[in-house]
Amino acid sequence: MDNSFLKLTETDRNILNSFSLMLDGLGAYLGNGYELVLHSLESLDHSVIKIINGHYTGRSEGSPITDLALKMLGQLEQDPSRTVSPYFNKNNSHSLLRSCTIPITGEHRRIIGLLCVNFHMEMPLSEFLQELLPSQDFSAVSQASSETFSVNIDDLILSSLVKTKEAVFHDPTISSSNKNKEIILRLYQQGIFQLKDAVITVSNQLNISKNTVYMHLRNFKLSSLTE
Repeated sequence: MDNSFLKLTETDRNILNSFSLMLDGLGAYLGNGYELVLHSLESLDHSVIKIINGHYTGRSEGSPITDLALKMLGQLEQDPSRTVSPYFNKNNSHSLLRSCTIPITGEHRRIIGLLCVNFHMEMPLSEFLQELLPSQDFSAVSQASSETFSVNIDDLILSSLVKTKEAVFHDPTISSSNKNKEIILRLYQQGIFQLKDAVITVSNQLNISKNTVYMHLRNFKLSSLTE
């Protein structure tokens, strides 16, 4: 007997799979206070296809959809423009949860799944904060990467170039004749030359020709292919 609720296409399945992979990173980022649930609407009887911290509600992969999720699904189908808002909920142990149910659309703008987020409100604050803070020796802070939050591409290219140039020029192990080459190599490894006009910007800032930059890039690419 076919108990399917919705026939999923290959594209639909790929979309749900991408959300499944995302849940791993999201779960690691948010910590143990959050239950994350991915529902597929292919089968309402076994809709849970991915769950993190399922101990809060006692569920696992293969569990069915909830009555509240069904109700919200019906409301979303009747009014696709309906705003997704957080709401308060209780699990079977009557613990308070702050929840949000987010629809996932697939081909032809159909709702093919749901991403449900449940925060355990009764988790001790000290335990919650402990997961957010770096370790006691603060090594995580000292080793943290510096991310550039730019408002445009030109700013991103220039910012990366300035930081890389400073690092290279302060490295005594790199000879003066190889500094520009090393700067271009590091920018290449950072993926900066995938950005539009990066070659022009870098060549202008380093006072070298575009052809010189392209030559180094070709050599880097050839070297990576032979490794």
